Parts: sequence; structure tokens; C-alpha cells
Amino acid sequence: MVQYNFKKITVVPSGKDFIDIILSRTQRQTPTVVHKGYAISRLREFYMRKVKFTQQNFHEKLSAIIDEFPRLDDIHPFYGDLLHVLYNKDHYKLALGQVNTARNIIGKIAKDYVRLLKYGDSLYRCKSLKVAALGRMCTVIKRISPSLAYLEQIRQHMSRLPSIDPNTRTILICGYPNVGKSSFMNKVTRADVDVQPYAFTTKSLFVGHTDYKYLRYQVIDTPGILDRPFEDRNIIEMCSITALAHLKAAVLFFLDISGSCGYSIEQQAALFHSIKSLFMNKPLIVVCNKIDLQSLEGLSEEDMKLVTEMKAEAAKTIIAQGGDSNDEGVLLTMSTMTDEGVIAVKNAACERLLNQRVEIKMKSKKINDCLNRFHVAIPKPRDTKERPPCIPPAVLEARAKANEEKEKRKLEKDLEEENGGAGVYSASLRKHYILADEGWKEDLMPEILDGHNVYDFIDPDILLRLEELEREEGLRLDAEADGGDFEMDGEELTEEERGLLAEIRRKKNLLIQEHRMKKSTAESRPIVPRKFDKDKKYTSERMGRQLSALGIDPTAAINRARGRSLSRKGRKRERSLGKEGEDGEAMDVDDEQSNKKLRTRSRSRSASRSRSKSRPPGEVTPGEGFKDSAQKLKALKIAKKSVKVRNKAARKGEADRVIPNLKPKHLFSGKRSIGKTSRR
Repeated sequence: MVQYNFKKITVVPSGKDFIDIILSRTQRQTPTVVHKGYAISRLREFYMRKVKFTQQNFHEKLSAIIDEFPRLDDIHPFYGDLLHVLYNKDHYKLALGQVNTARNIIGKIAKDYVRLLKYGDSLYRCKSLKVAALGRMCTVIKRISPSLAYLEQIRQHMSRLPSIDPNTRTILICGYPNVGKSSFMNKVTRADVDVQPYAFTTKSLFVGHTDYKYLRYQVIDTPGILDRPFEDRNIIEMCSITALAHLKAAVLFFLDISGSCGYSIEQQAALFHSIKSLFMNKPLIVVCNKIDLQSLEGLSEEDMKLVTEMKAEAAKTIIAQGGDSNDEGVLLTMSTMTDEGVIAVKNAACERLLNQRVEIKMKSKKINDCLNRFHVAIPKPRDTKERPPCIPPAVLEARAKANEEKEKRKLEKDLEEENGGAGVYSASLRKHYILADEGWKEDLMPEILDGHNVYDFIDPDILLRLEELEREEGLRLDAEADGGDFEMDGEELTEEERGLLAEIRRKKNLLIQEHRMKKSTAESRPIVPRKFDKDKKYTSERMGRQLSALGIDPTAAINRARGRSLSRKGRKRERSLGKEGEDGEAMDVDDEQSNKKLRTRSRSRSASRSRSKSRPPGEVTPGEGFKDSAQKLKALKIAKKSVKVRNKAARKGEADRVIPNLKPKHLFSGKRSIGKTSRR
């Protein structure tokens, strides 16, 4: 079976692109360096190779175009006539003929110049001949540029044509525009043809597929046809006429009996009689569509007579094919709006086409070669007892019970139809939740609350933990009720101490709040050092006054604060030790001891500064984890070796995966003179 797939045709480049592709390939794939000092035979061979290579590339490209485009005389007549209707086969053949002529001319040019190059006597003469040869070849391609552009347009249009197999089982739908052909196509196939309430919505052939009796059928939707002379029909109508003329298919002639398509039954009958010659040797069914708007029985006598004549003509085609004279199934009614009769029409067309194909095969000579291979085995009866097919009663009961359950159970589709249909009804995903209480299923549960995922804070044992907390709180409240006295750190406090403690806590809360306010404005508030504190908020004297006002001795707190400040100022005091040491009488014993400590500390620091020197790499310091210096040196050597490759590649570290931009030398180095940038 021949498959026609025009999507595989290679893109046809324009004339300019064609020249650029071939010359670039010649420059890249042939040697480019030549010198005056070479032998003349080598120079001739160098330039002959260029000419031959260019001619060979032109020949391959042009041959691919000629071979991939279909030849109208070799393909199926349906595709031949369809291409003629769409593109005019004379123009198509002329374009391919010009490409073929260009290929032959380029071959002759290459042959002539190779012959001349054999007698080239210098580098200049050989180069001039090469330039002339390539220039003439490019001129030939420039002259066929319009043909290449025309072929590219044809290729693009052909790639959009549907893949129709002319030899397979096919159902063809035809009739006036807007009679319901595309709607029927969408009902019986998976195709998605645009359906609109005006004429000529379908402007080309559309293909869909359907199944009947485990066989695949090809359904073709054709554009509408008007009743007018053959020469007045446009390209859209001629696509339908071509399909009717060449495809062996079951034909469904659609008839709009309601007249809502804009054409009367008389006009549709006239079209039927004008194209009935195309229905010869094809199963034909007249389909009366839109019976939801107008029933067949409600037609007037004149219209009914026209429909009866069409039915009689369809019956004649059956008799002409060798069928019986029974005209049942020739005239069918349906409505694509209510789906009434749609499947019956499809089944009737498929059955009629299948019977015709079987009859044709039975009449052919090939069937005689196959019949002797078939053997139908019929078992011999062993006795006279009849054994009809028997289904066990248990199976029948189970089947009846399953049917009852199916009828009782409401599917989601039934609920959708009851509650307003698609777009209105929204299925509830919560009704299958397994919860302790059925009433909980429709409770609103937020997934995100205050910017947090609620599920992160769900604890499966939260109820048990809550009960434990409540029990613990109850025990604590009972203990407080039994004790009654205010305690702190296990010691009983007096009334005066309790008042002081409450005052301290209140003050502490005020400080915390003040700190929080400062923290909230910390980004915009300047930081003032404590030595510039003009309000004297943070002095030890102020702290002493406040503690004294509360009735607390501030001496210990002040000494502790001063001790911290003294430790910070230790270095400054060390520097002034030499001057202070002269006045020894003014210092008491405690100060002398502290100064001795400071002096020894300063001496040790100055000594360490003087002894400062770099530690040898093999020396092991405590905490490094090495047994001895040999082991440490070995580890350093391994580490240095491991980073050697990384350092050579200029990597910043193990995770450095940066690929630097490689700048090709021929693009970023050297100078260019004024003129063309093309290196050819």
C-alpha cells in the first residue's frame, strides 16, 4: 500500500541562500592554502578540485529537489488531479523542468572549465578560471530563483494537506454548504473540524478515522458544492469533485430538509442529479439531516416527491453494482443536534462499503488462490441428543444483581446532568474522605494561614497532648491554691520584698517594651556611642541612684560594672605603667600587686612579639589529628596533588563549573581593511 506523506519533502532554499550554502561548504571542505611556488600540476589540481566539488554539491541539492517532489504521472490519479486543481500542473512541471535544466547546465559548465584548467599555465590563470566557473554556476542558480520560491510555496502547502490513503476503506461526505457534514464528522470521528452557522466554513478536505467491526475506516469531509456549471466552480468546490471522482468510497449525500442551510430541497435535488455520474460504482446513501427542525413526514408533496426520486436514483446505483433491488437503507434520517440516527448512518455506510469490497474480492482471480487454503472444521455429532448453549443459573443471578446495582448507583455523569450540566456542576472531591464523622467532610480547612502551611503544624497526637497540658495545668492551679504564699527561689518573701519585686518586674517590662520599639526602628535610627550620651542614661551613678530609690544597696552592681570597664581599658593602662611607676609612694599594696601582674603580662606579650616566626609546615600542633610530622607532610602532599588539575584549569574551587566564552581567533584578532567583510 502506497503512503503519500508530503511532509517529508526537504525545504527548498531561496536562490541567495542556495549560493551561500554551496560556496560555504566549498570553502570549508576543500583546501584553502596555495602558493606561487607550487608545481603547475599541483595548482591545476587545487582549482579543479574546487570546481568539481562545487558542481557536485549543486548537483546533489538540485537532484534532491527533483526526486522528492512527486511526479504527477506516477502518483495516484486522485493526488495528481488534486495537485492540478491547487497549483496548476503545467506551472508545477515547468518549475521542476527549470531546476532539472539548471542541474544539467551546471554540469556542462564544470566539465568545460575543468578541461580549460588542464591547460592553465599560472596561478593567476587557474584562479581566474575557477572564479569564472563558480560565478557562472551562481548565475544559473540566480536565474531559477523564482522557480525555487514557487516550489517552496508548493512544498509548504503540500505539507499541510491531509494524509489520505486512496486505497483504504473510505466514507465520503458531500452536499451543499452548511447542511451538517462537519458536525457529522465530529460526531463519528475524533477530528475537530470547525463548525459555524454560515456557508463554506470548510475550505479543504478533512480526514478522520472511525471503527466498525474491528476495522478502521477513513472518513473524509469535503467542502460544500453549489449547483452550477463545471467551468464556473472554484478551487474549493473542485477539491470535493476530485475526491468524488477518484476515491473508491461509500458516499453520504447530505440533504437539509429543514431549509435552514439557505438552500431549498429543490436546489439540493438539482445538485444531486447534476453530480450523480460521480456516484457510479459507489455505495450511495441519501441522508436527511436536521429532523429535529423538520421531520421527513412533515414535508410538502413536491419536496417529498423530490426526495423519493433521489431515493430511486440511489437504489439504481445499487442494482447497477449487482446488488438486490431492495432500497432499504438508501434513505436515512438523522439529527446531529440530538444525535438521533447518527450511529445508524455510520453503520449503514460502513456495512454497505464492506459488502461491496467483499464482492469485488470474491469476483477477482486472487480469491481462487486463497480458497484452497481455507478449511472450516465442523465436528461430527457423537449422538442424536441436542445440546443447546447453557448459562449456569448462578451466573444469571450475579449478572441480574450487577445490573440492578448499576441502575441504582448514580454515576458522576448522572449527577452532573441533574445539577445543571457541564460548566455548572462541580464534582465534590471530599465525599470520598474517610473521616470519623460524615458531617466533617464539607468543613472548610485552610491550606495556608498567616503565610504558613497549616499541614506543617498538624500533630496526629494533638488531642492527647492537649489533655496532658490541661491535666498539668489543673495540678499546678491546685498546688497554688493549697500554698497561698508568694515564693521565689524556694524562700518566703515579706510584704516589703514582694512590693519591691513587683516594682522591679514592672520596670523590666517597661525596658523590654522600650527595647522592642527601638529594635523596630533600628534600620532608620542612627547608632550613638555611649560616650556621646548627653542625657547620661547609661551611667553607673544613675543606676546607683535608681537602685537606692528602690531601697537596694547598689555597691555590688557598681563594682561589677566598673570591673568590666577596667578590663576593657587594660591596654591603655598598660601603656601608662612606666609613668605611674615613678610615684611609688602613692600606691598601696593592692595596686602594686595588680600592676605587677599587668607588667608581667605586658612583658610576656612583647617577648612573644619579638620571638614571632613562621612555624615549619611539618610541625604538628595539638588538635590537628596527625600522629607525627611525617604523616602531616604526606597529607599535605596528597592535598597539593589533588588540587593540581583544578588549579591548572583556573577553577576557583571544586564547585566551579563555569565554562568561559571561547573566543575564536579568526573573529577577534587581526585588522580588516576598508571594504567588504565577505571573505569570498
